[in-house]
Amino acid sequence: MNTPPNASNAPKPGVRAVRRVVREEPELKSGQYFFSPCPRGLEPVLADELTRLGAAEVKVVPGGVGFTGDWKLAYTVNLESRIATRVLWRVGQGPYRKEHDIFKLAYGLPWERWFSPKRTLRVYTTAVRSPLKSVDFVTLRVKDAICDRMREQTRQRPSIDTANPDVRAHVFLTDREATLYLDTSGEPLYKRGFKVAAVEAPIKENLAAGIIMLSGWDRVEPFFDPMCGSGTFLIEAAQMALDIAPGLGRSFAFEKLTPFSAAVWTTIRDAAAARAQPPRELPIFGSDISGRELARTKENLQAAKLPWVVRVEGADVLDRDPPADHGVMVTNPPYGVRLEDKPALDAFYPKLGDLLKQRYAGWRCHFITADPDFPKLIKLKASRRTPLFNGALECRLFEYRMVEGSLRTRRAGTDDEPGSAGPV
Repeated sequence: MNTPPNASNAPKPGVRAVRRVVREEPELKSGQYFFSPCPRGLEPVLADELTRLGAAEVKVVPGGVGFTGDWKLAYTVNLESRIATRVLWRVGQGPYRKEHDIFKLAYGLPWERWFSPKRTLRVYTTAVRSPLKSVDFVTLRVKDAICDRMREQTRQRPSIDTANPDVRAHVFLTDREATLYLDTSGEPLYKRGFKVAAVEAPIKENLAAGIIMLSGWDRVEPFFDPMCGSGTFLIEAAQMALDIAPGLGRSFAFEKLTPFSAAVWTTIRDAAAARAQPPRELPIFGSDISGRELARTKENLQAAKLPWVVRVEGADVLDRDPPADHGVMVTNPPYGVRLEDKPALDAFYPKLGDLLKQRYAGWRCHFITADPDFPKLIKLKASRRTPLFNGALECRLFEYRMVEGSLRTRRAGTDDEPGSAGPV
């Protein structure tokens, strides 16, 4: 631990004891431990992505993926991951029985080595099976511990900003152990930095990207979203096809941490920018029956600098023909959140199934829905059904392989349910 700048500042009661039990993460050039939460159901997809990016010791747990690597990898994952929600750097871990144990754990960590007291701070707490009664009180105690430690070591303490903090500290509690993280991402990674128009219940960008990956789309064959809403699937597909790193248009919290290397980051970011292909017209198509949603799609495509890369038009999905003789359809159909919507949807789904049989031979069609009646009413046999969560909403991704003259399907996937979430 660092020596306090003023030896007359006595440590807080209990600190000496905690310094014997805290397991502080060593600040090595390699071998740092990170955890990336993601939408539940996409953990294996994220694990594959992290492995491709160079992560070591990749471990899937419910709600996310743990891995090891150096700071260069942390920068790369933040920039390149289409699936992760954020990248958390583990800075300490230890057992606890009561709130004061967590306070001592946090107070014993050298926060002053990781960020300046001039930075603003917010603390978040997530708990799974914790015996403690108040998560909010844990958050308050960890905030106090970090600020007290900073004041002891630097004679300054960070200000608290709950809206737009420079630094985010995360606490994750199991039934007997507390783990502390610093967030290297800042805003969630599904915020790509360009989207300006949203709809009432959007699919987040990292869930959309994961669904596209689960569809097996090869980034070359035609891609179609006939109920495109604000255009999330279309934009994610276009960025994949053009090899545009999803984080190129935004900043990250690691830029405000003391270990940050501007030279390393500039090299990584410039290489990704140079790799991106120039915009061109792609076989990616979208449509929507609502003129308002279609306007939002066009506005978001413009903000993403992809205004003419994707072809969109106003159309009812039941009236239009497929844009090619084969391809991949990925869409988020309406489902009855309100009770009064249900009769209309119960009539719509069979018509959608008939449409696929009549016009979409040669297409692999994927629907993400939370409506438990959808597979019964569409009257098709799914070749795969994958459990996913859209936020807290439990969904299924249904795949239908439309084959000329029959409804032959190939069985794949699983109905196994994901477990409880890790730190978010």
